[in-house]
Amino acid sequence: MSYSYYDELTKWKDFDFERYFDLVSEEEILVSIEKDRLSIYDYLNLLSPKAQKFLEKMAYRAYKITRQYFGNVISLYIPIYVSNYCTSNCIYCGFSKKNHIVRRHMKFEEIEKEAEEIAKSGIENILLLTGEAKGLVDKEYLKGAIDKLKKYFSSVSIEVMPLEEKDYKYLVENGLDGLTVYQETYDENRYAEVHLSGEKKDFKYRLATPERGAKAGIRSIGIGALLGLGDIRSDAFKTGLHLKYLIENYPNSEFSISFPRVNKAEGNLKDSYIVDDITFVQIILANRIFQPSAGITISTRETPMMRDNLLKLGVTKFSAGSKTEVGGYSHNNQSTPQFDITDNRDVKDIVESIRKKGLEVKFKEWEILK
Repeated sequence: MSYSYYDELTKWKDFDFERYFDLVSEEEILVSIEKDRLSIYDYLNLLSPKAQKFLEKMAYRAYKITRQYFGNVISLYIPIYVSNYCTSNCIYCGFSKKNHIVRRHMKFEEIEKEAEEIAKSGIENILLLTGEAKGLVDKEYLKGAIDKLKKYFSSVSIEVMPLEEKDYKYLVENGLDGLTVYQETYDENRYAEVHLSGEKKDFKYRLATPERGAKAGIRSIGIGALLGLGDIRSDAFKTGLHLKYLIENYPNSEFSISFPRVNKAEGNLKDSYIVDDITFVQIILANRIFQPSAGITISTRETPMMRDNLLKLGVTKFSAGSKTEVGGYSHNNQSTPQFDITDNRDVKDIVESIRKKGLEVKFKEWEILK
């Protein structure tokens, strides 16, 4: 069997993060901040509690790196939820099968109506999301949805249940541009505690999803952890390590990272770790310094103030005007949302905020010339 990120992750299973953070010195942290090429231990140094003393230095370094690699550009995308049926029981998610919520599964004509409404925003990058219900959301349903969306958007990505490599290849051949998949937590034991049943319970299969997508030729792949499910710094480190592994092993795809924080949802998590604002900002800055060329996406789970403050400090991609319920844009028989949005600004207001920061807005990622 070929080597995978799971093999890499296993090496860190018994690593004592607390002891490492206790032993790292302020001098080592300062050296790590200024390095052009960081080792994984430099990355750990930047994630340590002691590094919070140097957030200003980290912020300046992250700012310089972001401008060097991405210029003054922020890319916008918009999500579309087309189905919230789910066969998995995840204790933190609003779509979990145990929750008694309004369920919807959009037909293709409904998806097109929703796309027409979203397209009025001017954004040409769209992310299609569903619950994890294999019987309803198979490759043919996704192909049909992509066909409809491609009429209105130059780039279509998906955030759906993990698929086989051959299925991703089929979707790439039919217009798919990007894939987003969150591991949620990289602690295998904690993963089992929060994913009680259903196909999402398979930790290793989900972990290998970005690799299957890259092998299938998907151009853009995003990964992340849901901060608050497990140990914060351990999950942040292992997500960054995953990103490094993917960049080094799959040069034909471009990769991005995101760190959404646990938010209120139907059947919300009771024992989540607390991710304070300072630690959250530290994680964003550390990742920008560690992986200069990788995109960083920030969720509408964050407040407008937090999102705006991070615009110049590492973030490269913004969702705008988001609705997390099925049919949320055309107001056609709306369902229960997956999670509560904190940044409710419309596209116009977000564009204005970005431009006030002296940055440019990018509505389109790419377009294949024929």
